Amino acid sequence: MSRLLTSIFMIGSIGYVVFRYRYKIINVLIGTGWMRRLAVGSIMSFPGIRQKLISSVFGGPSGR
Repeated sequence: MSRLLTSIFMIGSIGYVVFRYRYKIINVLIGTGWMRRLAVGSIMSFPGIRQKLISSVFGGPSGR
């Protein structure tokens, strides 16, 4: 029982720290070139996101 409570406490603590410093963690990860390339490649592999991005950059409505 004590081991279970310790595990839950540790997971909660790690989750809190990651949530609190999420933007700093993302900036550090995206700051390296190969991680940025990996992140952009992963995001662009989703068809819905890719189509939305391409249409907004090249052929989307101008908002006027």
